[in-house]
Amino acid sequence: MQTIEGFKLRKLGNEYILIGESMALINFNKMITLNETAAFLWQQAETLTAQNGAFTTAELCHALCAEYDVSPEQAMTDVSETLASWSAAEVIRP
Repeated sequence: MQTIEGFKLRKLGNEYILIGESMALINFNKMITLNETAAFLWQQAETLTAQNGAFTTAELCHALCAEYDVSPEQAMTDVSETLASWSAAEVIRP
């Protein structure tokens, strides 16, 4: 999977949002609010996309387990749900 170029993570108070920075990406019906954990995952996905051209669910699960006290099973559930949300909002692609 890959993050779509042009979406930037911004912190507003205690929340994070993904914002499209070009007119082609701006769709306020699809603005995504992220909690701290999802923001961490986005940062990991962006970094892996920039370094490797893509990221995998397993890579994000590993990063989540390394950063937070979470079991691999719970990490897989959380990452899968997050990726499904991002896919529906069209901020990542396969």
